[in-house]
Amino acid sequence: MLHVLFSVYLKMLVLYSPFFVLSCFITLSRGYSRKERRQLAWKIALATLVSSVLLYLFGRVIFSVFGITADAFRIGAGSVLFISALGMAQGKSGVQTDNVQQDVAIVPLTIPITVGPGTIGALLVMGVSQPHWDDKLTAIISIALASLTVGVVLYLSNSIERILGDQGLQIVSRLMGLFVCALAAQIIFTASGAICCRRFTPERGKARARADCRGSAPTRRAALG
Repeated sequence: MLHVLFSVYLKMLVLYSPFFVLSCFITLSRGYSRKERRQLAWKIALATLVSSVLLYLFGRVIFSVFGITADAFRIGAGSVLFISALGMAQGKSGVQTDNVQQDVAIVPLTIPITVGPGTIGALLVMGVSQPHWDDKLTAIISIALASLTVGVVLYLSNSIERILGDQGLQIVSRLMGLFVCALAAQIIFTASGAICCRRFTPERGKARARADCRGSAPTRRAALG
């Protein structure tokens, strides 16, 4: 169980990309006091936890309402996640600085920066892929730990900004982008492989059965003769 918990925790942490979120957080909280930044950090962590758990738990309902298969959604979500991660790897900014005077905790810092389209897709797919409540409880604990980690990173934003500097944050964000690109590619490959297996395996089975029948016909005739 601990292995699964740690595995899902790492996956969610990569999806949340806390250092990319941190660079956006620092940009949007210019002029905030230390206390205001820390309050904002915990608001983002809580909003990330609530939105992620809701998406994870109700993924199956959403799929059944819209008649979407899990593999089709994996390909779509993986593609969106790959495009988003490509922007991160190229160092593109995830925010516009003209929204600084607005309350930025929910939009854009939680959605779509922390819980973006690719993360939403991954959560929905996870919810469908894990029907048993034991697995769901493990995943929810992992999501809570990953959300807490995001909150801690943002809470320590002043210290991290001093240690890494703007250039250091950009380097870490780009590295996170590369990891997310790899995760997105894996999601697409897994779904494509599953679709190909379902489409072509029955045909192979029929062909093998026909070959077995043809091969066994002379034996049956010899036995009858």
